[in-house]
Amino acid sequence: MNLRRDVFQAIADPTRRAILLLLTASQSMTAGIIASNFNTARPTVSKHLQILTECKLLEQEQKGREIYYHLNPQKIKEIADFIEPFRKLWDDRFNKLESIMKNYNPDNYQKNT
Repeated sequence: MNLRRDVFQAIADPTRRAILLLLTASQSMTAGIIASNFNTARPTVSKHLQILTECKLLEQEQKGREIYYHLNPQKIKEIADFIEPFRKLWDDRFNKLESIMKNYNPDNYQKNT
């Protein structure tokens, strides 16, 4: 049974986010090299790689006997494009709050209460 994985559930896991960040810093890595960066069993890291690959966040490339993993920039961009309106919304809210805080005078507040 092949269930379609949800990309947001995939990136909700801190280990999978760490794998993505690790591969951001490098062009590609084997599962063994990726696993060596974590204090967990290699099969556990392999399961994380499988999930990230099923979500198309990672792509595999066979080079000889080794399989190398690298980021799928198109899928990462799709996530960023989806999140962008929410980021803008929160930036606007924080900017408004910052403006209110800059203009806040506790003396005026105490006089009115």
